[in-house]
Amino acid sequence: MRRHRTAAGILLAVGALLTGGLTAATAAQAATPVASPSPASASASAVAHSASAADQRTARAFWTADRMRGATPLDLHLGADALKTLKPPAPGSTTTTVAPTSFPQAGGPWTGGGAVVKTSGRVFFTFQGRTASCSGNAVTSKNASTVITAGHCVKYQGSWHTNWVFVPAYDNGQAPYGQWTASKTLTTPQWEASEDINHDIGAAVVAPLNGQTLTSVTGAQGIQFNGGYNKQMYAFGFPAASPYDGTKLIYCSGNSSKDWLFSQDHSLGCNMTGGSSGGPWFTGFNESAGTGLQVSVNSFGYVFLPNRMFGPYFGNEAKALYDKAQAS
Repeated sequence: MRRHRTAAGILLAVGALLTGGLTAATAAQAATPVASPSPASASASAVAHSASAADQRTARAFWTADRMRGATPLDLHLGADALKTLKPPAPGSTTTTVAPTSFPQAGGPWTGGGAVVKTSGRVFFTFQGRTASCSGNAVTSKNASTVITAGHCVKYQGSWHTNWVFVPAYDNGQAPYGQWTASKTLTTPQWEASEDINHDIGAAVVAPLNGQTLTSVTGAQGIQFNGGYNKQMYAFGFPAASPYDGTKLIYCSGNSSKDWLFSQDHSLGCNMTGGSSGGPWFTGFNESAGTGLQVSVNSFGYVFLPNRMFGPYFGNEAKALYDKAQAS
């Protein structure tokens, strides 16, 4: 888990909790209108980084099954000072098998099936020469090739990640729907400039694979902006730090609230760990269909509030990011 210090010197477990689309059966939801931003949305455009065709070929060859299994959450790659502040999972926070209808749910394997199994996946990349992982989700888009994730899952400590791939429905080293290499990764100008945790949002445009676009294979979830706070939420991801191991799609559910401490983020009871960052948060989630409207991503936690996840509010800046990605 990443830790940041506030101006007051308080340690935060600001976490690299490293985490699509609707299937044909739920195509009606794909038509759900995206909330329009307010007129104040004339904010700075998203920042993008392109990968050449050669870079994409390198990434595709790089990620063998063994390398995917061996990739560790981004937060575990931070310095010794950050690692000293890590806390072990709280008692009782170990993984358990749960029925998908458990609500609220602090963390357990998703056994409900549905579209979310294919639209969500693990994200793999190299960060300063090390193999690392996050999570992500395929969303409905004009280019049918857009993945939403966390900002620190595309760029961190001044460096854009390389060898970036999205593996939907990841299964213990296997990629049942292929490895989708990024032709472009993007983040908000606020994250790019100062790693503002309120805008820890990223996106990737992935190249076609075998002549097909991403969401023609996986389906895509709807996405919503400026949707407000205090809603029932479902969060998904592939946590890879103890007590999890990155092999299963994990979910949390409950009534969300607004962070009353230091950020403008959503808050949700959840014990997901490193590796889940970038995984989607849904409102209006239908457990039977496995579909909802994505309104946030797994982003961070506070060291003094165990088993609580925070995710950025999808406002005008997130809308600008999404618009730039889907137009690429």
